[in-house]
Amino acid sequence: MAIPIRRRSTRERRASFDLRRTAFGFALCALVLAGGGMALRAAWRSAGLPPVAAVLAAVLALAAAVVVLRGRRARRVAAAVTEAAYEIVDAGLAELDAAEAARGQAPPEPSEHADRVDHAELDPYGFEEAVAELCRRDGCADAEVVGGAGDLGADVLATTPDGRRLVVQCKRYGPTNRAGSQELQRFGGTCYAVHEADVALVVSTGGFTEPALDYAERCAILCYGPEELTAWSDGVAPPPWEVAVVLAEGPSAGLSEP
Repeated sequence: MAIPIRRRSTRERRASFDLRRTAFGFALCALVLAGGGMALRAAWRSAGLPPVAAVLAAVLALAAAVVVLRGRRARRVAAAVTEAAYEIVDAGLAELDAAEAARGQAPPEPSEHADRVDHAELDPYGFEEAVAELCRRDGCADAEVVGGAGDLGADVLATTPDGRRLVVQCKRYGPTNRAGSQELQRFGGTCYAVHEADVALVVSTGGFTEPALDYAERCAILCYGPEELTAWSDGVAPPPWEVAVVLAEGPSAGLSEP
């Protein structure tokens, strides 16, 4: 007796064919979207494409998915892939918006004293060079560092714009180490007699003791501590040789006729 062989219906063969086509179409769409996404991302970074191009790419991907993938299952796959494509596009647009906002922001204004020199952080020789540079900045074109062994108290020598001889001693001390009266006395013994100073100046990053300031006042030696040095460096105070003129004229200007 012959056993009848059940042939597969056309619908079943079509379903099997549709499944293979669905898998193939999904892979194809994935490749297209992945390649297109990378290309779009590179284009956004290099040329800043407008949002219309991104939306157009998403629409084309959706159309390709619908054409290649037919049927109920195919439409579900196409919808999922398209949603992922839109998320990629939205992320790219957000990145573009952030970049444009960053470009539109005004650059931060430089600080008023952004180029201020921290004299306390300099080594002793660097500090002497910084003081000499301040002298040159304010008109002492020949200011030079002469400090070293045998300098007899003079670290910087210069000629003021009005022709006076400026002698400077530089003390690069820490904040708790102030220049004392003995140091001022040693400088006072050489600045006038040896270096023939018209203006004698001691600059100390640690400040001065009270006895040192008393001695300096008696000997007409200018003392610049951290505050005076900062004001001079920032240009909010006149240079020391101009202060010396004011101090020299002060007592006589204050006298009154009996």
